[in-house]
Amino acid sequence: MPETDRFTVAEAESPAVHTALASAAQVVQGPLHELQHRLSAALRPLVPHRAVAEMSTHCAHSPVKAYGEEALTSRITGAELDALATSVRPGHPWQGTVPLAGGVHPVLAVSSAFSGLRPTLLALVLARDAPPLPAGTLALVQGVWDLVTAHLDRVATEALPGMMSQSRAVAGERARAIAELSEVHTATLTGLLGTLRSRALDDATARARAVELAVDSLVELRTVAERDQALTEEPAAQAFDRLADSLRPLLRHGPVRLELAPPAEDRSLPADVARTARAVMRTVLLVALEQEQVTRVQVGWQLDAGTDELRATVRDDGPGTLGREAFTVRRAEERLTALGGRLEVDAVPGWGTTVTAALPLGTPGLPESDPLSALGPRELEVLAQLARGHRNRAIAEALHISESTVKFHVKNILSKLSVATRGEAAALAHTLHVVA
Repeated sequence: MPETDRFTVAEAESPAVHTALASAAQVVQGPLHELQHRLSAALRPLVPHRAVAEMSTHCAHSPVKAYGEEALTSRITGAELDALATSVRPGHPWQGTVPLAGGVHPVLAVSSAFSGLRPTLLALVLARDAPPLPAGTLALVQGVWDLVTAHLDRVATEALPGMMSQSRAVAGERARAIAELSEVHTATLTGLLGTLRSRALDDATARARAVELAVDSLVELRTVAERDQALTEEPAAQAFDRLADSLRPLLRHGPVRLELAPPAEDRSLPADVARTARAVMRTVLLVALEQEQVTRVQVGWQLDAGTDELRATVRDDGPGTLGREAFTVRRAEERLTALGGRLEVDAVPGWGTTVTAALPLGTPGLPESDPLSALGPRELEVLAQLARGHRNRAIAEALHISESTVKFHVKNILSKLSVATRGEAAALAHTLHVVA
């Protein structure tokens, strides 16, 4: 394994290093949908490459993203990146040849683990005759990726309402598509197995081979589903432990005692629900600690099977005078509303205040009354571009589609949103927080 924790003087002073570091700042400052494009541009002076691919837990609706040569990016799969991830330890760049995009290609892969869940992987597909990279270059690529990953983790942890609302809608569409696709494949393969196992067939060898192929297909389908679940969900107990770890330092040296009540049921939670619950609980606890006469705070999570909700509660023994307005400035309720949740405040003078964040555990789209619920994932992306004032050519370049496809989506967006012009659609997008 090459050493990656130091640069030579020549490497540190090279123009390519300065360019990459300067570009890294632009990567995290730019729109999230341009991240792969900006990251590729930042790293290209150091590491010439044909494509970049990312697999992370930060985006619930699209864990795998790629940018570069279409012949590669259109064929890179999550299963391939998942297999590559097993060879790459966080903080230890890896260079080698792996099966990818229907072929075998040399790659440079780096991994970061800021999220506390599965590490976030970045793979650069290199030219076929690419030489081994020096240790200083590997260290710089790792550093840039660590910076980007830390930024993504902050964005996901803060649970910005506009971004969460759009993510939630797309996640619902994705969940329904995955469920439908799984049902189709499962029904097809199950029917194939039943037919080939029939005693009416006498070609034993052909039947045995077909059965083996079908069983392998079912196993592969199950593996893909499990990988997708690992990237987009988080066990409730693990999510609560992460919350507890972030709360303890706030009270470690103070007079207030922290009591923790973890969930009794350890079912999986949607990743965006877990992140939002943690962010809101930290906000509520900070507000509670600003009161006088507080000596005890209890934080607990309960998974309500009747309503299919996560009920995250902060209960204090303070004066009992907190109102809903105390949480408005910190946008706690706005974050919950973006995911279909709500904030409940129950203050009893002289006895304390109980604040509950209720979050639905399903992955529904936005309510039918919301115009965005009629738009598909690609239409939401085009609408976000319209809201930024981009014309068709710029949208086509940003989303890697043709201008005619952009025109088709714009026409559908205007019709579904019941507006007459692009300007009206852009104004509505800003009102609905499509652009975070």
